[in-house]
Amino acid sequence: MSDSARDPYLALRDPGYRRYITGHFLSNVGRQALSAAAMWQIYQWTNSATALGLVGLVNVLPLLALALPAGALADRLDRRVIIHRSMLVSTALSVALVLVSYFHSSLPYPAPLRAANGLLRSLALVFERQVDPATLHFDNPALPLLLLILFLHAVVRVLANPARASLVPQLLPASSLNNAITWNTSLFELSTVAGPAMGGFLVAFGGYAAVYTLDVVFSLSLALIVVGLPVRNLQRPPAPAATGMMKGASFIWRREPLLAALSLDLFAVLLGGAVALLPIYADKILLVGPIGFGWLRAAPAIGAALAAIVSTHLSPFRRPGVVTLWSVAGFGVAITVFSFSTHYWLSFLALFLSGVFDNVSVVIRHTMVQLLTPDNLRGRVTAVNQVFIGCSNEISSLRAGLAAALLGPVTAAALGGLGIFAVTAFVARKWPALRQVPPLHTLQPEEDDPAEPAPT
Repeated sequence: MSDSARDPYLALRDPGYRRYITGHFLSNVGRQALSAAAMWQIYQWTNSATALGLVGLVNVLPLLALALPAGALADRLDRRVIIHRSMLVSTALSVALVLVSYFHSSLPYPAPLRAANGLLRSLALVFERQVDPATLHFDNPALPLLLLILFLHAVVRVLANPARASLVPQLLPASSLNNAITWNTSLFELSTVAGPAMGGFLVAFGGYAAVYTLDVVFSLSLALIVVGLPVRNLQRPPAPAATGMMKGASFIWRREPLLAALSLDLFAVLLGGAVALLPIYADKILLVGPIGFGWLRAAPAIGAALAAIVSTHLSPFRRPGVVTLWSVAGFGVAITVFSFSTHYWLSFLALFLSGVFDNVSVVIRHTMVQLLTPDNLRGRVTAVNQVFIGCSNEISSLRAGLAAALLGPVTAAALGGLGIFAVTAFVARKWPALRQVPPLHTLQPEEDDPAEPAPT
């Protein structure tokens, strides 16, 4: 193995990469704080598990509609411009969240907002079986506005994500890419520690508007940092607007290890949606306030950040596919333990371990995607990857919220944890090529073969 492959700080020695990853990290901190605060705010306003599920719905709809076009744009346009403009729009939306949250008690309550709240209440009553309907509250005029702004935030995020992820290979030589992906994951996980923890603290001592103000500052920071960022490999074959949009899906479909890894993540996270239930666990089962909720929300990321930092100092896994399967099984164990826990520190530990196991599989999957994909397809392949990730996360929130409303939070979480074992066994049997993946640092981009048929 070369010295560069063993250097845990190789990517961080590049000034352009350091500049970008700093802004990327800050914007992720702001987004994670915003997400945690919005979930807590919606639950406190409504007392409804269904309302928590609806947060997942407003996030997944833009993903399903726009992810593939966003990937094609990332392969056609300057990725820095996409990031810059999306962060400016995100900044404006967070300013709107500040205003809506700060003035929510004095907002007018016209007929359209009344009708929207009535519709939300009607949806909740279809699923809520674990609480007295009289305790559900859908009478805040700011609630529909808050959900609308979160929806628009999701639209902007979906349009920007392929460009954000696929810009990194343009900042560094190929020899640094594996290390950069590990650091990306490490800092992302660190942001999901800092963001919810800061969000919980600011909600407790400054209110929701303070959290959204934080996101204003951090989104604007990335918008400014990316201006003039030096990049490599700007000359890419243009991606046809229509026929080329599905190239990313066909590329993954014809590569069994990638398809297996993405499918495993999709269904494991879809079933293990404990994060969506944390406001209920914090409020009803573990009896902790917003600060306790913030640390519970951060617990998986603490474990993931620690695992990611440790992994930068370890030799590459000899059989990364096998490690992925065992990691997802461990994730299922952790979610199952969390589902039955009534003790705060045991719950925290279970979530911490879920983050450790999840990070291992995430790093392997992201590294496989980036190293096996040629640059002219990275935007579209990244978009498909993010459809898998985003659908699993957001539909998981919807599934968990509705299941908790029907069956209670403990049963909803436990069934998800147990289901992860079945998914792991199925993937291991269905796609044996995943177990044969060689060490990640030996992987090379594989050119797409246009003569092969695309998936139907």
